[in-house]
Amino acid sequence: MNTDKFAGEETGVAAILAVFSAVAGLIIVFAGKPGLGLLFEISAAVLGIIGMVMAVSPRANREVMSIIAIAIAVFGIGVSVLGVIGSTIF
Repeated sequence: MNTDKFAGEETGVAAILAVFSAVAGLIIVFAGKPGLGLLFEISAAVLGIIGMVMAVSPRANREVMSIIAIAIAVFGIGVSVLGVIGSTIF
């Protein structure tokens, strides 16, 4: 009998890449490259949506990571857009 509560659960590659891309996008924006950060945030949102679509498997534990990635990506897109506007004006 397997007593491990998380045995058999998988975390999707798309969800993991979405989280990394969202965090990297925020770091890039704060490093002074809002255009490149915007591309990372858009890719994070797309990967998060792909992770949500792939989360239909009952063994998958991806929907939480995908939701977190999409939330960070939406926040990052807002920050990136403000950064692009600010760099254009100033």
